[in-house]
Amino acid sequence: MAIYLDHAATTPIHPDVKEVMLPFLDEWFGNPSSIHQYGRTVRMAIDRAREQVASALNADPARIIFTSGGTEADNFALLGVAAAYSEQGKNHIITSQIEHHAVLDACKYLERIGFDVTYIPVNHQGRIETEALKQAINSKTALISVMYGNNEVGTLQPIEEIGNLARDRGVLFHTDAVQAFGIEEIDVNGLPVDLLTISSHKINGPKGSGALYLSKNVKIVPRLFGGSQERRKRPGTENVPGIVGFGKAAEITASVRAEHRKQMCLLRKALLKELDQERVHYVVNGDLEYSLPHICNLSFPGTDTETLLMNLDLEGIACASGSACTSGTLEVSHVLEAMHLSDEVTRSAIRFSFGRGNTVEEMKETAKKTAQIVRRLMKES
Repeated sequence: MAIYLDHAATTPIHPDVKEVMLPFLDEWFGNPSSIHQYGRTVRMAIDRAREQVASALNADPARIIFTSGGTEADNFALLGVAAAYSEQGKNHIITSQIEHHAVLDACKYLERIGFDVTYIPVNHQGRIETEALKQAINSKTALISVMYGNNEVGTLQPIEEIGNLARDRGVLFHTDAVQAFGIEEIDVNGLPVDLLTISSHKINGPKGSGALYLSKNVKIVPRLFGGSQERRKRPGTENVPGIVGFGKAAEITASVRAEHRKQMCLLRKALLKELDQERVHYVVNGDLEYSLPHICNLSFPGTDTETLLMNLDLEGIACASGSACTSGTLEVSHVLEAMHLSDEVTRSAIRFSFGRGNTVEEMKETAKKTAQIVRRLMKES
């Protein structure tokens, strides 16, 4: 029995999402910038999708900018704001040590072109040190970028506290909410954020479609040039099937969010309970109290990540070592390193991530297979 437990990397497309996308791969192929019927029909579909995505965030549709995914949205937020506010002498960015590489690599680029970047540490559970954040803000700080919930260990950050601190100090605040969208209730009217990133393929939508929420009066310089699409902030002919699918996925996820979150909590609890019953030693990486319930990062000291993943794959269980964007490398997770965990913990960590279609029975089967593999590997070593 194949068990897919890598939903934090990507999710299967919902049947209803696929259904709404199909006409835009066939009969409605027009360019949305064209003024004839073919173009107008497609333009209306994009407008509808923008409303669906905005509604899921309780945002004004005019504040949603469609992108090619979370990485582009993160890059746009950091590089676009940095370019806009550097003209005012603000050349300082604050982020955390455990951000997705879409943020971290953008910050490294900004450093290369003369910006100052402060990387705030986290505690052993992966929570940001807010006192260090307070101390890092200065008169040249343009932007704080801290993710809503971590994609590797699931730890939630104190977003409201960070956002309020940023506003008190007159600093913009961006959060990468790619993993939190569809799990946590996100209301941008009540949340003190200025820019927020989301992605389609994490919520059972198609790959290649994402969005940046941009609050009113935030200055941002486009990173692409060549057209008037997305209010001249993100030019280029739109990925119509992807945007339409994203809109439907956002609508669905908003309607089932509370129920879905409850199910993810149940699945994680079932996995851990079965592992306990199997009497296998494991370590939970992250914070089970302040966490995204669909992500469960566990270490099995005495084994190693690569061998565990290979053996689980042979048993038909798909999981990961961490971010899919860095899978295939032999480097230890930068997230686990930033949490200052022991070497035997960081080098035996596996991320199980749940989603639509997973069952309690699959959790029990996964725990049993995992325990068998761990016992065998420990015996061999």
